[in-house]
Amino acid sequence: MNRIFYLLCIALMMLNSCKGTKAINEAGIKKLNAEKVIANHYNRSFNFRTLNTRIKVKYDDGRQSYSPNATLRIERDKTIWISVKMLGITLAKALITPEKVSYYEKINSTYFEGDFKLLSEWLGTDLDYDKVQQMLLGQALFNLRNDKYKSSIAGKVYQLRPKTELALFERLFLIHPGTFKMFSQRLKQSIENRDLTINYRSYQKVGNQDFPKEIYIEALQDKEKTMIEIDYKTVDYNAKVSFPFKIPSGYKQVTIQ
Repeated sequence: MNRIFYLLCIALMMLNSCKGTKAINEAGIKKLNAEKVIANHYNRSFNFRTLNTRIKVKYDDGRQSYSPNATLRIERDKTIWISVKMLGITLAKALITPEKVSYYEKINSTYFEGDFKLLSEWLGTDLDYDKVQQMLLGQALFNLRNDKYKSSIAGKVYQLRPKTELALFERLFLIHPGTFKMFSQRLKQSIENRDLTINYRSYQKVGNQDFPKEIYIEALQDKEKTMIEIDYKTVDYNAKVSFPFKIPSGYKQVTIQ
């Protein structure tokens, strides 16, 4: 009797194992090494010269929250320009280039001109122009081709983890198996109690290319949490764009220590 029970248990375990394998196959996810996943990710990057988009932004840092509309324009690798409006009135503008970050806001009549320290403090991780641009396009913040990664299948996406982690960062990248666009990316700095997670909730077709539709950003720093949602309402690309930006006179400069 015990022998029959033992054989029955083995048969059930084998059946469950077969079912698990079948589920992976039915999901249509082919096992690929990290080099292939990374190559596909960059081969599917959004190809453009300029972008002109209208977005809905939701912001909440636990102390204040607001949901303005904005116009976001990009000239690839050169300029990111944002104009924030509520009730048709321009409340703030930002101009980001590889050299500096500038912005002004009308409510408190303040402005900032400087490096990327302000943005880095805001999101709790070191940023530069390329990282900001890649984040907005659904691409990896870090250049994945500069390191060695391990590839695995997590649920219905590819998971990439570095073979050798950076001293100050823990990095995790989840990539769609069909489009090879970013599904989620996480950067964690345990020593400084910082954790940045960027989830790409959906994508849309722009021309014949995949472009983010909804981006959800959660930045944790010590006990403070900042949440930002970006919803791309319209996306036009390769049209002529302008970046009007002039800090009004009399505004007070914001400094970062």
